[in-house]
This record gives sequence, structure tokens and C-alpha cells, in this order.
Amino acid sequence: MTRFTHAPPPPVLVPVEGSDALFPVRRVLCVGRNYAAHRREMGGDDRDPPFFFAKPADAVVPPGGKVPFPSATANLHHEIELVVALKSGGADIPVARALEAVFGYAVGVDLTRRDLQALAKDKGQPWEAAKGFDASGPISAVRPWTGDPPQGAIRLSVNGAVRQDAVVADMIWNVAEIISEASKLWSLQAGDLIFTGTPEGVGPLQAGDRVEGEVEGVGALAFRLD
Repeated sequence: MTRFTHAPPPPVLVPVEGSDALFPVRRVLCVGRNYAAHRREMGGDDRDPPFFFAKPADAVVPPGGKVPFPSATANLHHEIELVVALKSGGADIPVARALEAVFGYAVGVDLTRRDLQALAKDKGQPWEAAKGFDASGPISAVRPWTGDPPQGAIRLSVNGAVRQDAVVADMIWNVAEIISEASKLWSLQAGDLIFTGTPEGVGPLQAGDRVEGEVEGVGALAFRLD
């Protein structure tokens, strides 16, 4: 009989739309600067290969979960994103086969301590404190999907005012390319989530703000920063 030094942490489970099934999260990868206008907004203007950073699985907040305003920041930003949920994986997945690994899609918000990110960039340090903090990845239910990825509108509003308004089709690297590139760096597996990048319009949030996001055809999410 296996004995533990302490109780294992509970799994991170995201509901699946139209089902009583739950999607257990294994790992969270995120793509940086994957929309041209946002890349310019953040000081770049080219098509470099996609770069990735990670959040711990327990940064994900399923629908209805609490999203507290984080400590140690005076400049918290919102970033609305299409999220890919994988049902399979592997290493070195060809682009032509990459969509076979997709279980479905969700709407996510990559919350960012922008001030800590700027400090880390200046010093050449990792981004974990800026990106991987507690409750930094609110997410909608996962919508099962077959066929071509979503291409429609992606929007985010704060207290009813639209901040981000673009289309997923504007991504520099599409879903298949992102999965293929990620699989060159990690052996992907079922349960992995990939946040695919955010369009222009990122901006600050305050405690008490209500954030609402949607991706056309995929779903919506809403939360208040407590």
C-alpha cells in the first residue's frame, strides 16, 4: 500500500460542455506574442518562431472559481486567449497531423503581473512570478471539437467596456503549427492545455473589476477580481 507524506493535491478538473465528463489538466503551455498587432503593441514586429512559457496546472481556474486580485503587483493585465485542450500528443508531431491531438477548445484569460514581467525582462530573468501565479488562468468549459479550428471573433470587456476585439484568424501561428512546434520541445500528452496568444488591447485591471471574454463558436467566461 502506497503511503504519502501528506495528502496529494486534488486534480485540476475543467468541465466539458454538454457532458458530465471532466477534463483533467496535466500541464499548461502558453504562446507569447502570437497576434501581429499585439506583437507591435509589446515592441516587436516580425514572425519569429513561437516561444512558449508555462503556468502550473493549479493556476487554472475552472468556471465559477474564485479569482482573487494577486499580491505583489500594481499593474495586473488581462489577455484573452483561445485555449486548446489535447486528447493525445507525442513528440515531433507533423503539422499535417497536429489537429488529430485536439479534444476541444476553451476561452481563457492569461492574467499577467506586467510590472513583474517588465522587471524580469530587464534583468533577463524567468517570468514565473509574472505569469504562473495562483489563479492566473481562468478558463471556460471545454467545447469538444472536430474539424478546422475556430477562426472567429475573440473579445474581452472589463465592466462592460470592450478592451480586446479581434479575430482568431489573425494569429501569426495557427493551432496546428503551435501544437507541432510545442511537440518539438515537449512530449505532449492528453490533458495538456495550450493558451494560443492574445490580440491587441491588453490593459490593466483593478480589484472589483468584472471581466467577460468570449471566442465565437467556442464559449464565454466571466469572473470578478475579488
